[in-house]
Amino acid sequence: MPTTEVILTEKIASLGAEADVVKVKRGYARNFLVPSGKALEVTPVTLRRINQLKAKRAEREAAELNESQELARRINKLKLTITLETGETGKAFGSVTARDLAEKLKAELGVEVDRHAIELERPLKESGSHEVTIKLHHDVVAKLNVTLKPAAEEAPAGEAAAPAEEEGGFKAKPKAKHTK
Repeated sequence: MPTTEVILTEKIASLGAEADVVKVKRGYARNFLVPSGKALEVTPVTLRRINQLKAKRAEREAAELNESQELARRINKLKLTITLETGETGKAFGSVTARDLAEKLKAELGVEVDRHAIELERPLKESGSHEVTIKLHHDVVAKLNVTLKPAAEEAPAGEAAAPAEEEGGFKAKPKAKHTK
């Protein structure tokens, strides 16, 4: 298949960032990238325009880095406490996943964090304190302190004291009426 070189005008996940000169299939460039404004054909005029695109890219990356650093500072200060139903050994019946942590961060900070950025080897199941790593940017990593507390198993006093009708040690079930 014939290929051609294009200059990207915006970040495309599978190809690169703005101001990158990449080789793509000619049909992809002609039918999608150039008409949608995502790329420019390589000509002497567009090669001169690369400097503007590089400046735009540097500005965007600096803004992303500053946002990530500010968010990392806020996350490092945050201490999340999550209550889980646990058994006698302290193991939880459920677990806390990256999605749960992302939702909790959104509720606490009002900022959406991608669940894929939260690095968990396995879901959190044991009560206690855990330190979770969140990769916000390729240069910025935040540490989130998560404390899992067991849910207090308190039964209301009225329920435990009320005797149930028993037959042979089991609760009596009401008899069902059969109608035809």
